[in-house]
Amino acid sequence: MTSHDVVAIARRALGTRKVGHAGTLDPMATGILVLGFNNGTRLLQYITDGDKTYQATMVLGVATVTDDKEGEIISHGDVSGITDTQIEVELAKMRGTIMQRPSSVSAVKVDGERAYDRVRAGEVVELAAREITISQLDILEIRHLVATVEVDIEVTCSAGTYIRSIARDCGNALNVGGHLSSLRRSRVAGFGLDRAVSLAQLKSGEFSTLALADVARATFKVRDLALDERQELSFGRPLSPNPSDEIYAALSADNQLIALLANKDGAAKPIAVFAAAN
Repeated sequence: MTSHDVVAIARRALGTRKVGHAGTLDPMATGILVLGFNNGTRLLQYITDGDKTYQATMVLGVATVTDDKEGEIISHGDVSGITDTQIEVELAKMRGTIMQRPSSVSAVKVDGERAYDRVRAGEVVELAAREITISQLDILEIRHLVATVEVDIEVTCSAGTYIRSIARDCGNALNVGGHLSSLRRSRVAGFGLDRAVSLAQLKSGEFSTLALADVARATFKVRDLALDERQELSFGRPLSPNPSDEIYAALSADNQLIALLANKDGAAKPIAVFAAAN
């Protein structure tokens, strides 16, 4: 199942064509996929930009063309001499802000075409490395098997990080190859598994959606509008500056998301309006 398949299910369940998601999940992956519908789709870009947490299993000793278990095997390596300390050292190098090369079979565009389409057409594709941040990379368990080593990890990272690339790069650094055998996303920005509904619930209609104000509270810093500030916005006038240069969600006393505000030219101005300000 792809992220697009989930969107199709949501369109039927919600009775609207206007449904989007905040960040694609690989077909083999499970976990959180944040969906926005109708006016909520306008918040998805900000949720997509938030950090994410994953649990994954790396397999060292086997490399695949896709850097995960669904791809064709391209090499085997001898893992008999690999120690836990060596694995820990290589993964430690990936913590912090680093340059990471995305998997060749990814949705990154190359000259207007998705990289995975070029690979499927027989091209050899190697994407340029880009800056990402891995704020957490914890080893949960290491299992030494007959021909491979399995490593369970938990990762918190910035948007644009490929967990498959962590497995590939660790395997390459140890000269044995590596790929990902499982991946579960447990958090996207302010949304975790505890707030999720299952696909079965989505299909059956037995679910509730989040109010825009609640989504905003989980995504942005909040500015509670006084009545006079709400009136000023209704006249198209800017407000006094936000406390910082981050985007703030402007909420009314009755818990409506009125607008997103950003500082510009010494004042807080709307960059998106969601409800009538008066």
